[in-house]
Amino acid sequence: MTSADLVLPPTDQQTPTAVLLHAPGDQPLEQALGDMQLLLEQHGYVIAVYPSSIAGAHERRLHTIRSMLESDRIALLKVDLPPLGVAVLVRQLRQLSICDFSAGVVASAARLLSHYIHSGALLNSVTKLDRVPVTLKAHAKSWVPGSQFGVLANPEPQLVKIGTGELTGPEFGTHLLVAKGQLQSDWVTETVAPAWQVQAVHEVALPAYSAGWWGTSKLIEFAAFLPDISLIYQLVSSVRREVCTWCGNELIGDRCGLCNAPLKPPENLTHGSAVLSP
Repeated sequence: MTSADLVLPPTDQQTPTAVLLHAPGDQPLEQALGDMQLLLEQHGYVIAVYPSSIAGAHERRLHTIRSMLESDRIALLKVDLPPLGVAVLVRQLRQLSICDFSAGVVASAARLLSHYIHSGALLNSVTKLDRVPVTLKAHAKSWVPGSQFGVLANPEPQLVKIGTGELTGPEFGTHLLVAKGQLQSDWVTETVAPAWQVQAVHEVALPAYSAGWWGTSKLIEFAAFLPDISLIYQLVSSVRREVCTWCGNELIGDRCGLCNAPLKPPENLTHGSAVLSP
């Protein structure tokens, strides 16, 4: 993981923690290479998850390390989720890492699990929001004092002005994480949670990336997710496994999670699909 505040506490005593991969300004390259080599020796594989919003120098450092070690046992997973959604995904992958899945399946499961994370925020303004389509009408309303907006970035973009609409939520049982920024409101816990019929609400600290991602520090970020590891296990198990023709590792879906090579030839393969019933 590239930021300590994206490492959520474990849900049980078995879930392992995550290792922090430091930015170039915080650690010399030689030390970073040594740390990565040690991780490979201890665990066999490293699955590095990082948000698309991290600094370019930090992302280049990750690719440099992988290139210099010439290892196909390092997965670099760039995730285009809001910060709290990234944190949820990382914890789910940590849970999967102690199941009987290969590293290739765990790495490629990130794309599958992302579809089941509903990531959004309550914002006081959308004038600087560039991650979700914002209409000119919404921009205009954003200048009206007291306006607030409910935004969903994943799995499908949604935007509503509070009081004029509702966000469509998951059709399966979830827990809800809530991280409060510089905005006072009960809308997430009093409106979203009941409407989405979440089974539990947990409050966590707001990630440092959140204000930049959402374009304002006056926000409350939230993420609904599958809390049950047995259900996550079943979901991943239901997808047909293939063997990457490039690196030889197992994968699910249409792209290898470790070397990022596409599955070929797609026209000759039949894939299983993972669907949760309401």
